Amino acid sequence: MPNVKFVKSIYRIEDKPKLALPEIVLCGRSNVGKSSFINSFFNRKNLAKVSSTPGKTRSINYYSVEDKFYIVDLPGFGYAKAPKAEQAKWEKMITTFLTKSEYILFAFHFIDSRHKPTELDLLLRNFLISAGIDFKVILTKVDKLKQSEIARAKKTAREFLGQDFPDENIFYYSAVKGTGKKELKKLLAKI
Repeated sequence: MPNVKFVKSIYRIEDKPKLALPEIVLCGRSNVGKSSFINSFFNRKNLAKVSSTPGKTRSINYYSVEDKFYIVDLPGFGYAKAPKAEQAKWEKMITTFLTKSEYILFAFHFIDSRHKPTELDLLLRNFLISAGIDFKVILTKVDKLKQSEIARAKKTAREFLGQDFPDENIFYYSAVKGTGKKELKKLLAKI
């Protein structure tokens, strides 16, 4: 397993870590499983804080991998119970980060495989495209689906992403069973 460590949490883009490294960004709706992904992917129980309450990640969190690149976990968006002002603040922080950071290699757009992509997923997808950020999609929580539902989730993802989106940029992941870990490790090993 690679050496991974939490570096810092920031609330303003100016507070980024001093050491500039390539960044792989994790983004998606609240409660989609980004923190669980970090912990299960790196085999570390409490590397990222996991909560049953959506909208817990409110800062941009930096994790250093082998001192070669950062995993940057953005706050989940679309958590309705957060005050509107708070939501607007997160949105501005995320937008500023995605448009101002010069070190983004690509983003992982996390989507819950159990549900159809939402309007917010569509907005994020369009934003990543318009910002010129290369992205891959991770469909999470596949352990909760039956085989027929996985086929339906694949079809739904394909429709959402469009026929031009490469199949090799869609990953199926389960933090519980480790599904998809091998394929993602292969991808990160290339970096």
